[in-house]
Amino acid sequence: MPLQVNVVSADQQVWQGEADMVVARTTEGEIGVLPGHVPMLAILAGGEVRVTQSGGRKIVANAEDGFVSVAGDVVTVVARNASLVS
Repeated sequence: MPLQVNVVSADQQVWQGEADMVVARTTEGEIGVLPGHVPMLAILAGGEVRVTQSGGRKIVANAEDGFVSVAGDVVTVVARNASLVS
């Protein structure tokens, strides 16, 4: 079962969709999230959030001043500033 991923900034939804993996940089280091990951809440360190979809397609967003939440197979990235790079 794929991850359900939401990337939002303070004023808009930046990206939403299914993914096989999400990688984000937190204040405690870079984390990778796969389906079945334990629940967690972490503070973003800023920089890229990389989303890999099935088939290898990659979505990259810059996200600053926020957090990443994992609950079940739902990954939510909330940032004051976020925008797609590719």
